[in-house]
Amino acid sequence: MKLIAATESALTPDTLEVANDADLAALAAEGAFEDVQRIDLNFPKFTDGRAFSQAVLLRRRFGFAGDIRATGDVLIDQLVQMARSGFTSAVLAPGVDPGAADRQFRRYAGFYQGDVQQPLPHFARLETA
Repeated sequence: MKLIAATESALTPDTLEVANDADLAALAAEGAFEDVQRIDLNFPKFTDGRAFSQAVLLRRRFGFAGDIRATGDVLIDQLVQMARSGFTSAVLAPGVDPGAADRQFRRYAGFYQGDVQQPLPHFARLETA
């Protein structure tokens, strides 16, 4: 996952900001995801997890292959779950040490359950290896 300082986060013409209460199916039907390279999903509070669901839907149901960026109240404790849900980048709050975030990824490197990155559970991966 690419970690971005708050001062480096800027919108570009190929970026779409999606509110966490937006209807993704309606946006997809309108063609809102076409020609978009990055979708920003906002966490207004760290306790509001709707952006996790949106990221999973964007990857699995709508086949979005570009950058999904976490913005807003992003905690380093949630970065690993964000990556497992389909996020590929996150904007860190001012003063947050990216090294501390990197340690989270090293600490939690393997999982039994499947996720967006690796849909097969651990036991099924062993059988195919």
